[in-house]
Amino acid sequence: MNKFFRKLKKVMIVFIVIVSILILALWLFMQQDKFGASPTKDDRQKYEQLSNYKDGKFQNISPTPMLTPNYSWTQVIKEQLFEKPSNPIPDKTLPTIKTDLKSLAIEENVLVWFGHSSYFMQLDQKTYLVDPVFSGNASPVPGTNKAFAGTDIYQAEDFPKIDYLIITHDHYDHLDYPTIIHLKEKAEKFIVGLGVGNHLKKWGVPEDKIIELNWYESTQQGTDLSIHCEPARHFSGRGFSRNNTLWASFLIKSPSMTIYVGGDSGYDSHFAAIGKKYATIDFAILDNGQYNAAWRAVHNFPEDVIQAAKDLKAKRILPAHSSKFKMANHNWDDPLETLTQLNKTENLNIATPKIGEVVYLKDTTQVFDFWWK
Repeated sequence: MNKFFRKLKKVMIVFIVIVSILILALWLFMQQDKFGASPTKDDRQKYEQLSNYKDGKFQNISPTPMLTPNYSWTQVIKEQLFEKPSNPIPDKTLPTIKTDLKSLAIEENVLVWFGHSSYFMQLDQKTYLVDPVFSGNASPVPGTNKAFAGTDIYQAEDFPKIDYLIITHDHYDHLDYPTIIHLKEKAEKFIVGLGVGNHLKKWGVPEDKIIELNWYESTQQGTDLSIHCEPARHFSGRGFSRNNTLWASFLIKSPSMTIYVGGDSGYDSHFAAIGKKYATIDFAILDNGQYNAAWRAVHNFPEDVIQAAKDLKAKRILPAHSSKFKMANHNWDDPLETLTQLNKTENLNIATPKIGEVVYLKDTTQVFDFWWK
């Protein structure tokens, strides 16, 4: 019996040593700059006064479970392992266009989409870049969520001066540490939700370049340009912290157009409220991809995009959040294919450009190929 306990003691010691080493390795890994910085104690005390902050976390307008009721994590794992879609990743290099962004005439009102949720805009002689991810990876672990073949063709050096760099939330597929490091000198202003500025400051972005906004707040830039922060239905977090920074959508009111930057969002009442609040939305970029029945509340399905566009009364929409990274258990082309099929009976004006193709923001007659076919 004593011999048995001696062996058991040795096994337990080895086990404790291994676990301790793993915990230390994880802790050291999490100290990397890429994980950013959490809001300070002073920040959190200020947030406590806000209606969308409770118990140390930002809140959605409606109750938003991370897992759809009646779903279990066991089901999710089973789907990921044994119910894989037939075509989750393109079987060939996607058709893309390398537009010379620096040669675009500043007078042209255009948008260039880079796949997923990254895009560049010129509007009324101002430049905007939204959620840029150009490191080729949508994960803090190198090589674990690589961009589809042919989609990672733009780098920081391809961009002209950026007047406004907008970050909708701090997930890795929207706030990319290597990209910000390479772009921070080119961007004049960073427009972000509450708490996201701490990441940027840790990465060397001067505080006077950062404008943090809560939902329903806005920043006036000159006499004829305002950028408004509006709700989204999602969540946030880097590392092990969740919902300690704000996720948001934004609305750009420029002299000649009003553009809605939807960010990541599941369907909710905020779309109708925004459509009622603003007289006109000329162009709306909406989350359409990486959806799953298991997390129904935090991403739009294609049918939700249709309804959200109607709620917003948007004259024209661009579906985003697809065609670059695999983050959900659907075929890579399902988001665009399903949306265009649904639109046959709705007849909304949907722009579906190739990655890198120039979208003329005021040309409502512009036609696009079904390039994903």
